[in-house]
Amino acid sequence: MQSYSTETLPAESRTSAWNALYSRQLNNVEFTPANSQDFAANLSLGQLGPVQFARMSTNRTNILRTRRHILPGAPRLYSFLLQARGSSLLSHCGQEAQMTQGDFALCDSAAPHSFTVEDNSMVIMLRVDAATLKQHLPTPEKFCGLHLKNEVGLTSTMYAMVERLNSQLETGFTSIYDGRLAQNLLEMLSMSYAIGFEMAPEVSAVLGGRHAEVVRYIEDNLRDPDLAPANIATGLRISPRYLRTIFARSGEKVSTYIIRRRLEECAKQIRDPSWAGHTLTEIAFSWGFNSAAHFTRTFHEQHGMPPREYRRRMQA
Repeated sequence: MQSYSTETLPAESRTSAWNALYSRQLNNVEFTPANSQDFAANLSLGQLGPVQFARMSTNRTNILRTRRHILPGAPRLYSFLLQARGSSLLSHCGQEAQMTQGDFALCDSAAPHSFTVEDNSMVIMLRVDAATLKQHLPTPEKFCGLHLKNEVGLTSTMYAMVERLNSQLETGFTSIYDGRLAQNLLEMLSMSYAIGFEMAPEVSAVLGGRHAEVVRYIEDNLRDPDLAPANIATGLRISPRYLRTIFARSGEKVSTYIIRRRLEECAKQIRDPSWAGHTLTEIAFSWGFNSAAHFTRTFHEQHGMPPREYRRRMQA
């Protein structure tokens, strides 16, 4: 296994140097230690077939991955996080998992997260590409951010198995059967999740968290005339089908939500006397409409009158 430690980094720039090292080896993130003067961390990396093992130990720190850390076109990876020692708090996809020894959580590299690890914490991460994982767990996005507790189903068995495999990799274990071992490991982990969350309300809650993420993305890009379900899915790195599943819980199509919100913002500015000097087309185009006829028709459907009449009545 490859090993890295903050002990080898210059004290005056230890945190920034560790951020750069970790981002090169794993994901682009930002460590913010509770005490930058006393920050200590270790990372070991190994491989078992298609599964990368990463063992990280650190004192108290927050590990943040935001939208700015997620590079367009970067490979999508999922990580099973095992709390091997100590405790941590993962906030991901609208969920919070307060993890103690033996617990698991699943993390998607295409979505932001906040991971706060406590003193004397050790986490083992099993990283696998999306296509490989979906052969065993067809809808991993449903489980991201959920807390799979040690006492549930097969979780304690998987805890022991992952710890043992990690220890063997650290001693240099290799085998012609690495690929088969990794496939069996992924199958067992997937079974653990299926058993642990079978018909559980937490899965529905994940969709709620994803829905909030989609809404935030739409609101941030509402003025973009090219905003549409296809590029929303691309921007959030989810499939168009999963986007429809997420939004179905609201009873409203994605495209309908976009039009409704644009019309609401247009109506707000039409009512505002400070916008009286702007044409209706200027207002409409500033909110992502690119056809005056389409704007007039949809506005009439929403408000029961054309925008010109709406302005006259609202400013009378």
